[in-house]
Amino acid sequence: MASDVRDVLSAAVDAVGGTERPGQIAMAEAVQQAFDTEQHLLVQAGTGTGKSLGYLVPSLLHDQRVVIATATLNLQHQLVERDIPALKEAAREVLDDVPHHAVVKGRGNYACLHRVREGAPDDQGTLVEVPEGTLGAEVVALREWAEQQADGGHVGDRDAAPSHNERAWRQVSVTARECLGAQRCPYALECFAERAREDAQQAHIVVTNHAMLAIDAIDGVPMLPEFGTVVIDEAHELAARVTQAATQELDPAGIERAARRARPHLTEPEAADDLSDAADALADTLTHVSPGRIEEPPQPLRAALDLVRDTARACFSAFGKERGGEEPDPARQQARSAVDELRQVAERMARGSDTDVLWLGELRTGQQLRIAPIDVSGALRDKLFGEKTVVLTSATLALGGSFDPVARSLGLWEDAQWRGLDVGSPFDYAKQGMLYVARHLPAPGRDGLEEDQLGEITALVKAAGGRTLGLFSSRRGAERAAEYVRMALPDIEVLCQGDAQLPELARRFAEEPSTCLFGTLSLWQGVDLPGDTCTLVIIDRIPFPRPDDPLMSARQRLVEKRGGNGFMQVAAHHAALLLAQGAGRLIRRADDRGVVAMLDPRIVTARYGGFLAASMPPLWRTTDRATVMAALGRLDAAAVERAAS
Repeated sequence: MASDVRDVLSAAVDAVGGTERPGQIAMAEAVQQAFDTEQHLLVQAGTGTGKSLGYLVPSLLHDQRVVIATATLNLQHQLVERDIPALKEAAREVLDDVPHHAVVKGRGNYACLHRVREGAPDDQGTLVEVPEGTLGAEVVALREWAEQQADGGHVGDRDAAPSHNERAWRQVSVTARECLGAQRCPYALECFAERAREDAQQAHIVVTNHAMLAIDAIDGVPMLPEFGTVVIDEAHELAARVTQAATQELDPAGIERAARRARPHLTEPEAADDLSDAADALADTLTHVSPGRIEEPPQPLRAALDLVRDTARACFSAFGKERGGEEPDPARQQARSAVDELRQVAERMARGSDTDVLWLGELRTGQQLRIAPIDVSGALRDKLFGEKTVVLTSATLALGGSFDPVARSLGLWEDAQWRGLDVGSPFDYAKQGMLYVARHLPAPGRDGLEEDQLGEITALVKAAGGRTLGLFSSRRGAERAAEYVRMALPDIEVLCQGDAQLPELARRFAEEPSTCLFGTLSLWQGVDLPGDTCTLVIIDRIPFPRPDDPLMSARQRLVEKRGGNGFMQVAAHHAALLLAQGAGRLIRRADDRGVVAMLDPRIVTARYGGFLAASMPPLWRTTDRATVMAALGRLDAAAVERAAS
């Protein structure tokens, strides 16, 4: 079988115009071995390895269905639109039969023909044909597109839809709870979501996302066809995505909205009034609760949650039963689902389980309660790793030089059947880039960027001639640095997150020479900026979680309760992943050159600094400012010369 893997891999690499790399071959053979032996595999494949083909080829050749789960829509789109079609076309040269592939997304990613044709309910549950203004024009365009998709037998996927905003898309789509169901919907035979799931039943490779995998494997809600083998790409995101999928919110405004929608459909309308009164009671109670984690809900809050739960249950019962033969009512279905979800969330919050974290956050519209699992490793261990063969891959899985931290966070303990493999990177990081630590600067304070850090940022940007990606721990820090550099260096354009939509800012940064882009966490990963666009990456401080982060602080306490080091296993782990991802923005191609500038001296002065530094790409390291400034100057001169030629 190894020769088959190599033959198909070679053909696939040729098909995408790439170059076979030793790390890619080693990865493909290791994945194939993991499938055959049913042993879990963690494989770190650096940028440029070609890891997608490294797991797609053995997945194509495996004798059972393989599910591939990604964290981002960008990678999912790349797999479905580019990598898998190219692989299948190449495989036809060496295989007699090339299996089918399909993609499965959440129901809300597909247009709903019932909503398109019948209209969407407003906050009072009344069907609205078309909203007015610009929103209305977008909805009309989306409806016409959905009908064209249905007529042409296409997929009705949001990614292929005309330009629109979130509000417009909600007018033509439904959530899983709002869906009438295939048995009751008059348009079930044409349904895009149902057809996607039917297509997946016939597929050998099924591409989905982490959240769908979690709902299927952990929650036990059937979202995917039967499978025994799964590849999880961007696996460093898995625990966070599983946590996100299991997080729920409750706020007075949402309760009031659910009551308004329910009222027209109730046999006892006063049940909706009781639910509205419960919303008011919760709002009043929350004014006496401090923002942040709620370790033990005070009695008034527990009573308010009990009231929401009980009135939601009574409201749900007051919907009564639909009469046989009646046309399904989407507004009723949506209202009923919203009320039942309120009941479930309030019940979970009132129960106060030791396995959950409850906290109070602030929204622009008021206060909101949130609840999330404190630890997902046990669920992953029992429901995913205990029942499936799993391959996890990412460019950042070995933290501090070891796979153990990530494995432990995902539920793979020492006794589990797994192994780790680092296939390296085709890049020579030590020759292509520098990691500069500004040791002369003071450690960052709680008040954000000080004059010393701002001056250092300005000097670095000036030496680089712009071409800087600034990664900051807060929006306020990014904005302050952008304002400072604009004033000090008026000839260099500085874009800042929030000035426009992120894709637009990234496009301008890539296309306009000497431009800088400053931003926060969404820029730390998933942004691909090769070449002279980015020769300097500035990181303002070690990205530890905030001390008042309810979920992270609860996880640290849990680790300490179990006898571990909460700071290292949670806070340092979190920071190491982000540093690895952030520093990874610099070298994206074999001819990239540049500097990662770390303004936080603790990475070389603190005891935990070695662990963090070992998690980053192995760039040549220095604390000498003059050396770095000279290197940036040479890179700038070379870029100007290339642009002129």
